[in-house]
Amino acid sequence: MQRLITLVEKYISFDSIPRMSLIDYIEILLIAFLIYQLMTWMRDTRAWSLMRGLIVIVVFVALAYVFQMTTILWLVRNFLDIAVIAFVVAFQPELRKALDRLGRQTFISSLFQFRPGSTVDERFSDKTINEIIKASYEMGKVKTGALIVIAQNDSLSEFIRTGIELDSIVSNQLLINIFEHNTPLHDGAVIIRGNRVVSATCYLPLSDNMALSKELGTRHRAGVGISEVTDSLTIIVSEETGRVSVAVGGVLHRNVDSDFLKDELIRLQNKTVDDKKFKLWKGRSAQ
Repeated sequence: MQRLITLVEKYISFDSIPRMSLIDYIEILLIAFLIYQLMTWMRDTRAWSLMRGLIVIVVFVALAYVFQMTTILWLVRNFLDIAVIAFVVAFQPELRKALDRLGRQTFISSLFQFRPGSTVDERFSDKTINEIIKASYEMGKVKTGALIVIAQNDSLSEFIRTGIELDSIVSNQLLINIFEHNTPLHDGAVIIRGNRVVSATCYLPLSDNMALSKELGTRHRAGVGISEVTDSLTIIVSEETGRVSVAVGGVLHRNVDSDFLKDELIRLQNKTVDDKKFKLWKGRSAQ
């Protein structure tokens, strides 16, 4: 016990605290940000339960060090390299998702958007939005299952290649016909990029999120799965209930109405804003 007290006094002594420069504070902020991202990622995966087991092992090893249990410490030193490899293997799916999620963070680019009202390219037209919404709720009325993926910035080429390329203008009649029962293209997902349906019968990765309801089937898990690994938005129409759900950013919004879906599509649309028109309208409204 005296050894533990000595160690604590050593590390909390004010004489041992070094002077901190600006770089040190920046380093602390970066480490805090990475830890926050790590905890956020772990919260929604099975890594959280595995990490709790790892914490128990670390506490056990710390106690062994304090009480000088030499046999246990010898085992830890000799198996440390193997343990690191085992950790990477056990967490391989989660680590891949975490790195992918970190790579898709847009917080840096958002800091440099000095002209939020400047003209930008819109991804698809208002007509495409209306056609998608109309098709989704028409299929919901007759309980036709559907899975519609709408691309944003990430390339979906690896998923497009799993289906049949179409390259057709988006229309509600086309989407309804694709997902009609007993048709060649009804099984799988449709991928839309811009104003065109680029592929149908596509295979999507299934989510392993344990927080999803057990009553959800493969279609919903596929919709959430693709939203976890890309920045796309997925519309899921349930074949059992006819309800429309939306998956974006790994989150499933169930039983949404047309207004909610329209708001999400408009957000994804990245609609063109003209500075001159905006200023002209603002000037008139001020008169």
